[in-house]
Amino acid sequence: MIRHIFMDLDNTLLDFSKAEAIAVKKTLNTLGIECPEAVIRRYSQLNLAQWKLLELGTLTREQVKIRRYQLLFNELGTDASPQEAARIYEELLAVGHYFIDGAEWLLDSLYGRYKLYLATNGTAAVQNSRLKSAGIRRYFEYVFISEELDCNKPSKDFFERCFQNIPDFKTEEAVMVGDSLSSDILGGINAGIKTVWFNQELIKSTNTGAVRPDCMIKTLKELPGVLETM
Repeated sequence: MIRHIFMDLDNTLLDFSKAEAIAVKKTLNTLGIECPEAVIRRYSQLNLAQWKLLELGTLTREQVKIRRYQLLFNELGTDASPQEAARIYEELLAVGHYFIDGAEWLLDSLYGRYKLYLATNGTAAVQNSRLKSAGIRRYFEYVFISEELDCNKPSKDFFERCFQNIPDFKTEEAVMVGDSLSSDILGGINAGIKTVWFNQELIKSTNTGAVRPDCMIKTLKELPGVLETM
């Protein structure tokens, strides 16, 4: 029986892709750089690749912040400052929020029935600001941010540091819910807890490789029913 639910934030509860696109466009425009949709898509690809390297322990968070813009600016042939771009972007990303469809309904549905915890790899200042804007921190017993824990999903250390804060915690009573196979689902597996993959992008399950979630949902409204079967 599930008692503890760890939930990812970006592209699970809040629409990071939308927030990212808006912040990138404003950042580049501020620096005098044209920003068509193709550039936003390329930035997103580069950003995701850098976060994958962070998950593997190859890059630090500070390196990720700069390197994604450094690579983009190299491709665009501009001498704009990656450091300045990173600073502007983080300020813009921290402003406002956009909910994933069904997120508010889901939190209302689960609150009081389960112990809820937020588990995110985001930057502390940005994530705390977005949580405040969205008004959802009140749903969570604890908010675990990788920068504050000094380790990242999918490492076992990240989850063990979370578990240490929870009285009478048992791994068999816990589940990790998130959209990222490499971060959320692999992290849950590494920590020995159940996993639910929020596959909003409808990625074929045959493309998950060795990372096998216990359950998969395509919409957040499916989650309460799935939890009752675990």
